[in-house]
Amino acid sequence: MTSDMTVKAALEALNKALNQLDNEVDRQVEASRGATEAEAELNRMIDDRARIAQELDGAQDRANRLEEANREVSRRLVTAMETIRAVLDR
Repeated sequence: MTSDMTVKAALEALNKALNQLDNEVDRQVEASRGATEAEAELNRMIDDRARIAQELDGAQDRANRLEEANREVSRRLVTAMETIRAVLDR
């Protein structure tokens, strides 16, 4: 093998290695970008969960107040009906 062929083979091997390195760097950058995007999405989901939990607590409080008001109205209606029956029975 002549020295020109040896240099050419070495340059080809170096070029192949540099291409592989470049491809690996690109893959690592994409993987890192994907991880960053996944972390951002996770943070958005955590924020959404906290907001939804707070809204649910508010809705539950309102439902409890409405249920209590409904019981009070029902109690008053029963009292009113009993009063009307008593008046009609006289």
